Amino acid sequence: QVQFVESGGGLVQAGGSLRLSCAGSGSTFSIYAMGWYRQAPEKKRELVAYISSGGSINYADSVKGRFTISRDNAENTVYLQMNSLKPEDTAVYYCNAPHSSGWFAPWGQGTQVTVSS
Repeated sequence: QVQFVESGGGLVQAGGSLRLSCAGSGSTFSIYAMGWYRQAPEKKRELVAYISSGGSINYADSVKGRFTISRDNAENTVYLQMNSLKPEDTAVYYCNAPHSSGWFAPWGQGTQVTVSS
């Protein structure tokens, strides 16, 4: 079963930047579409960025122009570059591979991003 491990979170001031990494297991990483998700306290998990196996990209309106998703299939890794961070970006960030009725992997522990004002 494929698994993903997130890293790179931390505490940053508003306006700052962070780069999150998502490392996947297995040799079939390149076939998966990948998403970065986040969940703030008492809120539902939401998709913030998506990259298909072919490289097509979509972003949530709230992060467009500030976040950039990319992937390195040779390294089995997906990245999320986050710039101009805002306090409302504070959340636990997760990665996973979505499919039509769910996700291919169990949810990992995520990585905490905290943006201070």
